[in-house]
Amino acid sequence: MAVRKSLAVWEGSLREGKGMMRIGSGVFEGSYSFASRFEDGSGTNPEELIAAAHAGCFSMALSAELGKAGFAPKVIQTTANVYLEKIDDKQTISRIHLETEAEIPDIDEENFRKIAEGAKSGCPVSRALASVEISLNANLRS
Repeated sequence: MAVRKSLAVWEGSLREGKGMMRIGSGVFEGSYSFASRFEDGSGTNPEELIAAAHAGCFSMALSAELGKAGFAPKVIQTTANVYLEKIDDKQTISRIHLETEAEIPDIDEENFRKIAEGAKSGCPVSRALASVEISLNANLRS
C-alpha cells in the first residue's frame, strides 16, 4: 500500500496569516494566504493542489482504460477546474469540471467518450471526492 504525504504550515490569523505547503517528495513548495485562496492574491491554495491531483489521476486512469480497450494514446491533456463557493455559510468545494483532450489513433468519438466516463468514475481521486459533483468534457484531437 502506497502512503503519500504533504506538509502545510499556517502562521497567524485567518485573514492576516500566511502559510506554506510542500508536497512530500519536495518537487513543489508554495506559499498560500487568505487572498490566494478566497480572492485573487498571489500564491497557491489547497483547491489548486486538488485540481492538479485530479487532472493527473484522471489522465493516468484514462490511459489505463484506453490500454485495456486496445488503444494506445499518444497524448492526454487534462485541466481540472475546482469550484470553491459559500454554501450554507461555509466555504465548500461544490463541483469539479474536467476538460480533457486526447490524441488516440483508431478510436471513434463515441467509444472514446464512453471510456473517458469510466476513467472519470474509476480514478482514485474521483472516488475520494465522490461527494462532489464531477463533470467531464472529453474531446479527441486529430
